[in-house]
Amino acid sequence: MSDTLRNQLLGLGFKAPAAEKPKPARKDDTRGARGRTAPGKAPGKAPGKDPRKGASSGGRKPRSQEDIDLAKAYAIRAQREKDERIAAEKARQEEARQRREARARVAELVKGKSLNRDDADIARHFPYGGKIKRIYVSADQLKALNAGELGVIQQEGRYLLVTAELLAQAEAIFAPAIALKVDPDAPAEDDPYADPQYQVPDDLVW
Repeated sequence: MSDTLRNQLLGLGFKAPAAEKPKPARKDDTRGARGRTAPGKAPGKAPGKDPRKGASSGGRKPRSQEDIDLAKAYAIRAQREKDERIAAEKARQEEARQRREARARVAELVKGKSLNRDDADIARHFPYGGKIKRIYVSADQLKALNAGELGVIQQEGRYLLVTAELLAQAEAIFAPAIALKVDPDAPAEDDPYADPQYQVPDDLVW
């Protein structure tokens, strides 16, 4: 309707029709509209997305062959070091077992054959294990010891005077048990402790 016709009608006493107010939307309709889905589409899923895949799964950079080779090299080295540690520990245990058995054989060999005397009063010093040790002998034993006819064996913390023959047998079984073996042909200065006049202070003897 044009403004001229509308003005003419208003002049004749006609009233302009009131504008129709929009009806408020019902809550049920609003929920229904949200709940409805377009035909052929599954509710609750955004188009184009797979819920089984993580958001960052597509952005992971594949491992290069260099990374794979490096990881293999590290694994091989770690396994080799582990094997070496196990082998070294087994070797130490085996060595300790052999030493125990050898000491036991030496102990059996010299059992009851020691020449130590309770009345011996001459201290014969000698180096052993990086320390200065001593054994008490008689005058005759000292002479025989310095001549290589006797020797000293270390057994369970004690020093036993034995014959040269027994000393050789013990040395063949377990050489570390030999505490003193004198070479009679060696120069005298090689063994300064052979002279009983040579005194070693007690605080230097262990």
